Amino acid sequence: MHSFFTRARPLAAVAALALAAAACGADAEQAAAGDQAGDDAAAADWAPSEPIDYIAPAGSGGGWDTLARTTGRVLEASDLTDVAFPVQNVEGGGGAVGWANVARKAGDDHTLFVTSPPIILVPLAGESGHDHTDFTPIARLITDYMVFLVPADSDLDSIGELFDRAATEGDSFAIAGGSAPGSMDHIALAGAVDAAGHDARAINYVPFSGGGEAMTAALGGHVDAVVTGAGEALAQIEAGTLRALATSAPAGESPLDGVPSLAEEGIDHGFDIWRGVMGPPDMDPSAVAYYEQLFADMLELDEWAEQRDGLGWIDAYQDGAEFGAFLDEQRAQFETILDDLGLLG
Repeated sequence: MHSFFTRARPLAAVAALALAAAACGADAEQAAAGDQAGDDAAAADWAPSEPIDYIAPAGSGGGWDTLARTTGRVLEASDLTDVAFPVQNVEGGGGAVGWANVARKAGDDHTLFVTSPPIILVPLAGESGHDHTDFTPIARLITDYMVFLVPADSDLDSIGELFDRAATEGDSFAIAGGSAPGSMDHIALAGAVDAAGHDARAINYVPFSGGGEAMTAALGGHVDAVVTGAGEALAQIEAGTLRALATSAPAGESPLDGVPSLAEEGIDHGFDIWRGVMGPPDMDPSAVAYYEQLFADMLELDEWAEQRDGLGWIDAYQDGAEFGAFLDEQRAQFETILDDLGLLG
């Protein structure tokens, strides 16, 4: 806990501090304006001269494919760019095949790929020779949050009850997720269980190939609960077939009306399913600046808002530098959880 104290200062000292603060503020504003002008100038120095090889490192129909096709469609229909963004699906290895393909294109300013937490998790599990540091961060675009669900007729009424049952009943109580052990849904569950004071390794996590299959298993009575993306679960929640106990959003920011966040239930853990865009290594900084501005402008379009809201996404833009720092933080967090689970490669 931090304590903050104020002490009385002579009037002249306070005045001097105020003047210094005003001067610093003015300098900061000028510096920020200069940085923005520099970014705009860099973006203006480069523009694509051919269609973008826009890679979804997975098959059609999944989260990466949906993001690539949605953003590509919105950009092509806009006045923001004159080039096409044809999507190429390069599946295999949980993303590893697609990443290896992009890594061979160092310096190619006309190749981009969509990404999300597996760019951190798959390498940490030892299942890819490439990690996020091998690529150029362009922009984080959106986020979604995890939701913890039970069948509508379940006797569980809170997330605390769910975790208590899962921890005490072991293999006889199953929680399904739409990703492999050590990937997104499992990590979100393990971190929350640990924060609730239980041993995450004791939880019976049952992986499925997608959130849809995991929810179907719950509806069929084959598992007791589900962890998946809130946007993906929205239809089942609205239909009343599955009941949401909590989301992984920050306190006060749950995307589902009437559903508390983990933090609001006394569980100090959060997890967001961020999604963004990266490029090959060694991209021209002017090209990076162009794409940063392009995607920032895209998020302001009405067509984007319509698509975003229909998919249950939340805008969460970061430029390349911010995104890169965020990825480093994510790696440190996920490494700890995977190590605790014994799944670190």
